[in-house]
Amino acid sequence: MATLVLSAAGAAIGGAVGGTVLGLSSAVIGKAIGATIGSAIDQRLLGTGSATVSVGKLNSLRLQSASEGAALPRVFGRMRVAGNVIWSTRFLETKKQSGGGKGNPRKVVSYSYSVSLAIALCEGEVTRIGKVWADGNEISLNTINWRLVPGTETQMPDPLIQAIEGVEDAPAYRGVAYIVFEDLDLGPFGNRVPQFNVEVIRKAKQTNAAAPIDPYDAIRAVALVPGSGEYALATTPVRFDLDKGVSKSANVNTAAGIPDIDASLNQLDTRKNPMNLAHWDVSDVRVISF
Repeated sequence: MATLVLSAAGAAIGGAVGGTVLGLSSAVIGKAIGATIGSAIDQRLLGTGSATVSVGKLNSLRLQSASEGAALPRVFGRMRVAGNVIWSTRFLETKKQSGGGKGNPRKVVSYSYSVSLAIALCEGEVTRIGKVWADGNEISLNTINWRLVPGTETQMPDPLIQAIEGVEDAPAYRGVAYIVFEDLDLGPFGNRVPQFNVEVIRKAKQTNAAAPIDPYDAIRAVALVPGSGEYALATTPVRFDLDKGVSKSANVNTAAGIPDIDASLNQLDTRKNPMNLAHWDVSDVRVISF
């Protein structure tokens, strides 16, 4: 807008002055000068070439819950618990600058944040954890760097806590099961620590040697029936194209984003995989067709 106004004003002033310079009339020269000044004003006001723009800069960040003296729950079977933050690092701010080149003079500085923290879940040793929710939505643990400290009486301090706090000052939290999130990206949660809920699974221990064997411990094989679905036992994701840009998954129905057969076997094999970290090898599966 300033370019149009000042170019017209410059042409009018130049025309009023009259005369020529190097074969150019005063009106043309005045219009060029006005347009140049107006263009500079427009660039400052409308953004191109303006001061650096900061995106996502925060002044303060909060944790979900870090209460001193909070009760430590006891879990039997399978239960969803919120937990309590028992350790955390300072928030790591990452600054990324874009633009500022010849084609895009505007400089945009984007800020992102990450944090490492430990959340106490319950008292005693747990078998494993199941699902994890952040702000009420189930999240995939495959996209997060995490580990479970099961809560034994002989457990050692977590390596990350030990590296940051020092060997002598790192607590082991013996007898407390807790989960550690390492370098958790806060971008998907609005640059804040979400409210975590964790499904904790604790299997009863057999204290009497003369007691019958738990049926779970007696399982040595599981039969998989192919008739349960056309792609139910497929170990790679299968999708159907319904329309342009519209597709439907045939065998991926969990937040983990892996085939259902892998998710099922991971939950089944808690003895070999207590922290639910790795997947079964396909060679461990035997499919018998009838």
